Amino acid sequence: MPKIFGTSLCTLVAAIALSPCLAASAFAQATPAFRGSGGFPVDPGVRGGTAGAGCYLPGLGPNEISFFFAAGGRFGEVDSVSNTIDDAATAAGVPPGTAQGSLTLCPGAAPPGQRPMTQPLQQGGGLGPDFNNNSCVECHAQPAAGGSSPPVNPQVTTAHLDGATNVVPSFIRANGPVREARFVRNPNGTPDGGVHDLFVITGRTDAKGCTATQPNFNQALQQNNVIFRIPTPTFGAGQIENTSDASLVDDSADIAGQQQSNGIASGVFNHSGNDGTITRFGWKAQNKSLLVFAGEAYNVEQGVTNENFPNERDDTADCQFNPLPEDATNVVDPGGPSHNPASDIPSDIVNFGQFMRLLAGPTPAAPTASTTAGEQAFNNVGCNLCHIKMHMTANSIFTGQSNVKFFPFSDIALHDMGQGLADNVSQGGAAGDQFRSAPLWGVGQRIFFLHDGRTADLLQAIEQHASQGSEANTVIHNFNALPPGQQQNILNFLRSL
Repeated sequence: MPKIFGTSLCTLVAAIALSPCLAASAFAQATPAFRGSGGFPVDPGVRGGTAGAGCYLPGLGPNEISFFFAAGGRFGEVDSVSNTIDDAATAAGVPPGTAQGSLTLCPGAAPPGQRPMTQPLQQGGGLGPDFNNNSCVECHAQPAAGGSSPPVNPQVTTAHLDGATNVVPSFIRANGPVREARFVRNPNGTPDGGVHDLFVITGRTDAKGCTATQPNFNQALQQNNVIFRIPTPTFGAGQIENTSDASLVDDSADIAGQQQSNGIASGVFNHSGNDGTITRFGWKAQNKSLLVFAGEAYNVEQGVTNENFPNERDDTADCQFNPLPEDATNVVDPGGPSHNPASDIPSDIVNFGQFMRLLAGPTPAAPTASTTAGEQAFNNVGCNLCHIKMHMTANSIFTGQSNVKFFPFSDIALHDMGQGLADNVSQGGAAGDQFRSAPLWGVGQRIFFLHDGRTADLLQAIEQHASQGSEANTVIHNFNALPPGQQQNILNFLRSL
């Protein structure tokens, strides 16, 4: 895999970036409507400078910080089928056996007294039989580890890594967002909605004899039966996890009257079918916790069975190479490269979850006159009625994390986004036209927008909130009625986050 990141962009010394690109129709962007004599508002683009993300929560104790760095190394793990190929070295572009790739955490400006730390990219096993990529950080890379789709899509390379004979689907391109594909319907017309992985391990040198086959994506596209999702950023996810249900409900109730006067139904929370509590992670808030999120992604995106999801998704008999689950708790300290037994003993998914749980939210840019005016205009048109600015954590087991105010710009609730964004996939209590209000913190350095990454233009992402049946129609009407200068201020404000 070639080197694709400079330290100023993604802080990955190892070149790990993934982004399945979009079908041509999904990339189509309408020309912005002319907004008066002042001209056009323009997305100022991805904010430059340091990442402002990818480091630990302020206030943690030294043992928690040590665990964060060790868990980050596991988050960067590169998997082969049976842990017999050093694809971590391949990812770094170095000769196998000479060095591993590395992942820099706390890039740019680290907290006082803490220098950025480089962690080795460990190699692991369990890839496939079906998979979308071979490392967490390949999906969650922009602008730092834990983020979203990077600018260059390594799936194109991963598809053929180690001799794999995959055909790269037409919607996967080198310059598009990381994507997974879901089929809307089963062949008999019943609802599907599940992930159909892009690639198989057939042909790989560590999967001899495997005959697994890729899904027929061309047919699914012709039948309008495939939808896409891009990775959600995980910055600050631990604070979202540690916000009480009561607090989320109260924060939404406080503005319910304003929502209704703007055509917004009060946010409906997705709930666990087991304990009834609010679920909050994923595009439709379908996952309850970061551990569930990590376990599902490890199994679905990389094909690695684990203690949360212990069964292979593909039972092709000649493609079963490992005892199950492939990721599990170590009953003795394996003495891993992190030199942190607290991290080395738990399974990968526990480390993934803990890394995300201790990962700080993004730091916004310093305010300017334009961004200050933009935030006011953002509130005036009603964007803040779904993208609630602030919440507060509950009591926490982690040092310094109890009753902390944080600023995700999301109510974590579901809203009807209308026919234009509907993907016709239901998850939990979320219907096919409902999505969680995407947290906007960090949007200034995001490249691709909306659940399927259909646009890299922030203005287009705003406009596409409006369609028949969307709760955002009144708010978008208010936005479009603004003078171009105020619209530009809103775009500048969002790019400052």
